[in-house]
Parts: sequence; structure tokens; C-alpha cells
Amino acid sequence: MGMQKSIDFVGAWILTAVGAWAQTAATPLKFEVASIKPPDPSFRGVSSSRDAGEGLDIRNVPVRNLITLAYGLRDFQLLGGPSWIDTESYDVTAKAPIGEGSPLQAAPDGIAESMEQRKTRFQRVSERLRSLLADRFGLVVHREERNQPVYLLTVAKNGPKLVRVPAPDGPPRKEEGRGHSQGSAVPIEMLVATLSNATHLTVVDKTGLTGRFDYTLNWNPALQYLNANPDSPAPDSFGPSIFTAVQEQLGLRLESGKAPVEVVVIDRVDHPSAN
Repeated sequence: MGMQKSIDFVGAWILTAVGAWAQTAATPLKFEVASIKPPDPSFRGVSSSRDAGEGLDIRNVPVRNLITLAYGLRDFQLLGGPSWIDTESYDVTAKAPIGEGSPLQAAPDGIAESMEQRKTRFQRVSERLRSLLADRFGLVVHREERNQPVYLLTVAKNGPKLVRVPAPDGPPRKEEGRGHSQGSAVPIEMLVATLSNATHLTVVDKTGLTGRFDYTLNWNPALQYLNANPDSPAPDSFGPSIFTAVQEQLGLRLESGKAPVEVVVIDRVDHPSAN
């Protein structure tokens, strides 16, 4: 399993964790038990899962990605730190204290979590992971706001081509791979997250669209660094750039701009303490 696709699983987690740092309680949540160990060298993929009890199971994830998971960041929003955080990976298995689960009642068997339940669970797991990084990796960070290049997502002149879902019967879902994204009953924020991943820049929603939508988007990831002009000529290669695809397939536009972007700066991080 490739790194990009495996880390994209946290799209919803990132959406719900954004802003959660500022909401952390005076006594932050912690895992009761946590194991951090080097990964099996024969395991070359990356996977993660979260159980309903707010536990965490991560396999072969670089330290940088552990930090971005904990703080709800895209890679380009995390600055500083030693070079080894990009190459040193760990398996992390952690359990929350018994009886200290989400304050929302868990969804009954066979019934999917509501968006509110999922948001609350992701925020609490993120808070526990931040505590773990501070306790075991000695992580110290601070936030800054910097004026950076962004893409502004606007509606194209002929209107959006997203399919509105007036009465969703379940939580939003996304299936993603290299050069492909398909959303079912997703809010515009989840599409914005996909576009941020694809362009490696913050995407600011200026569409004014609300509600939930279905969409399918296919593009050539080899062309994702082209100028944000869908009318510019593309190299002779299969498939459109992300910019052309967004306009032709979604009826939206990505336009270059600048805006204040919150970043997290690493002040200190150490190799993890022993279990």
C-alpha cells in the first residue's frame, strides 16, 4: 500500500481535528496504555485504524505523519524538525482507559456513526495522540500564521456539476487513489481536503456551496504542479491536470491566490522513550 493513499484515510480525521487543538481541556486526554516500537522491516505499507473505544492502531508511520495526524495538518503545514522524522517509522498501539470513551452514545451495531459522533471521536483520539507525542517523543510545537500561496476554489461560469444529495441516509464517504477521488454525500469541506492533498497547497473554499454532494474526479497526478490555469496547454500525457479536471468534471475552478495559513512549527522532538 503506498504512502499517499494510506495517509489519505485521515481526510475526515483532519477535517474534524482542525481547531481541536485550541479546544483541548485543561487536563488533556491520554491513552491508558501505549506501545511504540520499530516496524516489522518486511512490512512496507502504512495502515491505521481507530476502534470505537478511542484506541489507536498505526503501522509503519513516519514520525512526521504521526504529528500531522495528531494536529490535523496537511504535510505542508508542519515546519521544522530534524530530518529523521521523515524516515524513522514506528508501530503505535494504544488503548483508552476503560469507561472513558466518547461522551456521545456509541452507534448501535449495524448502524453507522453520525457525523457528530465521528467528529467527537476523532477529536478525542487526536487529543490523546498529542499527549502521547508530548510524553514519549518530548514533542514541543507552536503555532504561527503565515501569508502563503493558496488556491481559491470558486464556481465556474457555467455552474457546479456536483450532484446535490438532499436527504443523505448515512455519513459521508470518500474513495481515493492516485489521480482519483469519488465522494458520496460529502460536504464541500471534504472535497477541499482532497484538492489540498492533490495540489500540496491550502485550498480555500469560496464556492458558497452548502449541503452534501456526490462527485467523481479523475486527473493525471503527474500534471498536478501545472499553473492553475485550465486553459493552458498541457504536456502530451494521458488525462487532464487537476485544474482542468476540477473545471470540466466538477464545474469549479482553482485560482492562485495568497491568504493567511496556520502552520505548526516543531520546537523539539526526540526519539521515543522505551515502553
